Amino acid sequence: MTGQHRIVVLGAGYAGLAAARRLARTARDARITVVDAHAFFVERVRLHQQAAGQRIAAWDLRESLESKGIAFVQALATEIDTVARRVVLDTAPALDYDTLIYALGSVADLASVPGVAEHAFSVATQEDVRGLAVAGGPVAIVGAGATGIELAAELAESHPESRVVLLGSEEPGAWLSARAQAHITRTLERLGVEIRSGAKVIEVTAEGPRLADGSLVAAAATVWTTGFRVPDLAARSGLAVDPDGRVLTDATLRSVSHPDVFAAGDAAVVAGPGGRELRMACATALPTGKHAADSAVALMRGREPKELRFRYVLQCLSLGRGDGVVQAVRADDAPARTVLTGRTAAWVKERIVRGAAWSARP
Repeated sequence: MTGQHRIVVLGAGYAGLAAARRLARTARDARITVVDAHAFFVERVRLHQQAAGQRIAAWDLRESLESKGIAFVQALATEIDTVARRVVLDTAPALDYDTLIYALGSVADLASVPGVAEHAFSVATQEDVRGLAVAGGPVAIVGAGATGIELAAELAESHPESRVVLLGSEEPGAWLSARAQAHITRTLERLGVEIRSGAKVIEVTAEGPRLADGSLVAAAATVWTTGFRVPDLAARSGLAVDPDGRVLTDATLRSVSHPDVFAAGDAAVVAGPGGRELRMACATALPTGKHAADSAVALMRGREPKELRFRYVLQCLSLGRGDGVVQAVRADDAPARTVLTGRTAAWVKERIVRGAAWSARP
């Protein structure tokens, strides 16, 4: 091969931008291009704040990337021609690559339950939160995971006049320690959130979600926070994927089927400590994005890429602007004994979120 090495990064979320930032420092002799359908980067971990009516920062991707010598193309990738090594785009000319970093992230799963796509909102992407009006009307939040908990607390704090109902199959924070769970429940109740555990939603209607027992939870707005899916681009393009469409990778984050493709973040299957797959999270996206870039550069330089070494340290949840939970975890993400709560946890969570944004911004 002759000429400048061409690295294309698909996706400008946390994983894609972390990869691009690392490449700008370590592969200055390569031509780096980032492709994303959005013009701006918005911190996904703050979208629950935007849903509650708060202003959150947005970065102009073209301005931020091009200031670091990284080309940006605003377009949607519609096909990866793995034989010709070319990415086909919907509104721009196709891009040829020598190395591809696949970091398209995830979106809300709106197809698994009838009526969700037609009648529910989500907080998974920038577009999802637009049009979500909660002031004055009852809001049903489906899913008592981290997103549902943070959204319920934020809405209840910002709109105390609105009834907020949190529906989940388990207690909020059931995957955390007993102390963390107890604090989450106390705080949600203090904020006026109605918690309904053991609730299975079988349908979402214009009037609200319907439960397995036949009852209807009346709501002016239903927000779906349970379940994510990944774009089907990798599967359609012939890359080896798992049943959910995530790219299968080896220990270096290299595609097991296509050696010139690396994958990171939510759209990749990455083995972690204890053989457990790493969860979809900002805490996963940033380090895997950086490592995918390092592996790509190693291969470009004729070296063998190193295996990913990663362990979890914390799980953090905000409970409004002045409260939160910071749960220490073991390497495999299982909860440890140490837990921070209240304003201290809120302060720590805010610093972590700011650090994540700094880590991604080119």
